[in-house]
Amino acid sequence: MGLTGIQIYKLLPQTNCKECGDPTCLAFAMKLAAGKAELDKCPYVSEESKAKLSEASAPPIRDVTLGQGDAAWKVGGETVKYRHEKTFVNPTAIVVALSNEQSADDVDTQLKYLNEQSFERVGKILAPNWAFLWDQKKDQASFLDLVKKVGGATEKGIIVSSEDVATLKAAAEALKGKKFAIHPVTKDNADDLIAFAKEVGAVPVAQGDTLEDLAAVGEKIVAAGLKEALLDTGWKGIRETVTANIAIRRAALDKKFRPLGFPTIAFPCAMTQEVELQATYAALLIDKYAGAVVLSTLDPAVTYPLLVNRLNIYTDPQRPMTMDQGIYEINNPGPDSPVIVTTNFALTYFVVSAEVEASRVPTWLLIMDTEGMSVLTAWSAGKFVADAIAPFVKKSGITEKVNHRKLIIPGYVAQISGELQEELGEGWEVVIGTREAADIPKFLKDYVGQ
Repeated sequence: MGLTGIQIYKLLPQTNCKECGDPTCLAFAMKLAAGKAELDKCPYVSEESKAKLSEASAPPIRDVTLGQGDAAWKVGGETVKYRHEKTFVNPTAIVVALSNEQSADDVDTQLKYLNEQSFERVGKILAPNWAFLWDQKKDQASFLDLVKKVGGATEKGIIVSSEDVATLKAAAEALKGKKFAIHPVTKDNADDLIAFAKEVGAVPVAQGDTLEDLAAVGEKIVAAGLKEALLDTGWKGIRETVTANIAIRRAALDKKFRPLGFPTIAFPCAMTQEVELQATYAALLIDKYAGAVVLSTLDPAVTYPLLVNRLNIYTDPQRPMTMDQGIYEINNPGPDSPVIVTTNFALTYFVVSAEVEASRVPTWLLIMDTEGMSVLTAWSAGKFVADAIAPFVKKSGITEKVNHRKLIIPGYVAQISGELQEELGEGWEVVIGTREAADIPKFLKDYVGQ
């Protein structure tokens, strides 16, 4: 259980120095208890107290990071069961399975996807994250060749998997200096592999056919003082895996059961050979609490929908994704190019800018700060209305870039055109644009052809 504010206060220096930004240590302690402050803001807390507080304030589901530098990816760290309660924190890792039974060409293709594949959406870069290396042939020599090849080719996270403990230890030697994981740690090999993982700084991946077996391994991981681990509920069907994920999350969040307080890893690649069905299972598992999902391919047709789904699930529902207010140039516009105004909801920008770009018509796009609301929502809230848009347009600097005074507004707010014309003043003309973004290319081509 987490500590109360008073319990935390007793571990603080109680000097009321105010350097944390709060007037008293008690006020700071209350914020810590509520999860609204970070312990490192107190410069005078003792190391002993810091250790106690860090353990007590650790999230019910601990976070796990694999990979190096900018390629490192963190999962876990979750504090709520349902997204609407607060937000989900660290997005699910998208993982590719590579084995020593695959051809060299296939491994090269998937490695290229892992290292080079990325997509930009609403200002975010989306990319796959880890590799799961499987000793499918149960042959140490060929497996080590695979481990060395992948380890030398990527800085992204790696999980090595073999039923042979000696093979895992040899693979760990080949990955020295990297942040990687070893799999599977079972009730039969737990004592040996947990001690080894602690020695080399690897992340153990516990595996159990039942939650009882998994919890037994988790208990040994916790007892060994390891802060990072992954949980594999066994290579089962989609129903059993989702059920296990839900049970683990409830045990960790509701009961604060530390042995199961780690992110899970699931294997759609083992559930079906059909790539489309793997993607469907992975999408469900991203929604239902998997910390990592392992696929047989990172083909963009598979990963892009999953990455977008992940982005949506792990976006804070209370904080819409936004774009910075300002002027955006699309297709290299000039002084005679049309000017469009819309809101700073990131999805609105993404959709509108994509359609404008597809039209090939040079265009100025004015993005107005509406606190991340879409056009109709912002209009309803009084944030995308005539007496707000007009001052923004005049102060934006667009009049210095164009030699006309024509402003295109979204068709959904056509009703504000008259008032906006009046607010903008003499010489301005308000043009009603399309209601749907898909109609923008035709509209712009017709508009500049007038």
